[in-house]
Amino acid sequence: MSEVMRAIDSIAAERRRQVEAEGWTPEHDDAHDKCELARAAACYALAPSPLGIEREWVYPGSPKGWPWSGTWWKPGFYRRNLVKAGALIVAEIERWDRLNGVVREHPVQGRDDHAAALASTTPETPSANLTEGAS
Repeated sequence: MSEVMRAIDSIAAERRRQVEAEGWTPEHDDAHDKCELARAAACYALAPSPLGIEREWVYPGSPKGWPWSGTWWKPGFYRRNLVKAGALIVAEIERWDRLNGVVREHPVQGRDDHAAALASTTPETPSANLTEGAS
């Protein structure tokens, strides 16, 4: 098995675990309409851990930008954090696809609520940067 397929399989397995073990159904994910899944993914992807060192780190609390209660912040080994981030990105893509009614590679004109939601949750980011080229 290639390294790429091993990584993709890990993300797919984590996504299945989120649905089957945690019960995060499409209906549950659809309620996170303010980019929470994508923000959580970013937090896991950016969790501090030196590259190449595979060990658990002690985190003082949930990071800035974490969309939920700190009790849901469960970082672990660096690779595990990246797998969680990938699975959360998959969940956000699935949510986005359902919102738009079909699977598309590009947003449907006039339905780009993602940029609007992100702008409303991150005031330090100018909304003009989020919508450039969206039409």
